[in-house]
Amino acid sequence: MKEENSFEAIKEIFTEFLIKNHHRKTPERYAILERINSFIGHFNADLLYNSMKVDYRVSLATVYNTLEILLDAKLIIKHQLGGQFAQYEKAFGNNTHHHLVCTNCGKVKDFSDKQIRVAIQTRTFAHFETSHYSLYLFGICSKCKELLNNSENK
Repeated sequence: MKEENSFEAIKEIFTEFLIKNHHRKTPERYAILERINSFIGHFNADLLYNSMKVDYRVSLATVYNTLEILLDAKLIIKHQLGGQFAQYEKAFGNNTHHHLVCTNCGKVKDFSDKQIRVAIQTRTFAHFETSHYSLYLFGICSKCKELLNNSENK
């Protein structure tokens, strides 16, 4: 399927959700959805807002409100990791992946591992049916490790 078609399908899902839940179909909400579609990886509300205000008159409140609607519609995923700002990623067009989270700077990096994915997806639990999962590994990224090592060596 072509990307234009898949984004059109996402817009249609969003429109149906807005109608069903009695939300207004505003140009700003669709512009935010389109901007999110252009992102690769994770983003936060400030990054989204700053990228939007160049081309659109949109308030930070509108960005936050639209993010909540997109969460409810299951079109984005929210990652709230420790004391860090919430980060988001689009739920559409993403393959199953896992996350490496730097406990120093908060950077989140995606990675895929077929063995881990198969092990989790084939695991069964008594009295529980799994629908999806998230995996986070916490540690120190290479940049922060280098900074920490340099500050210790002084």
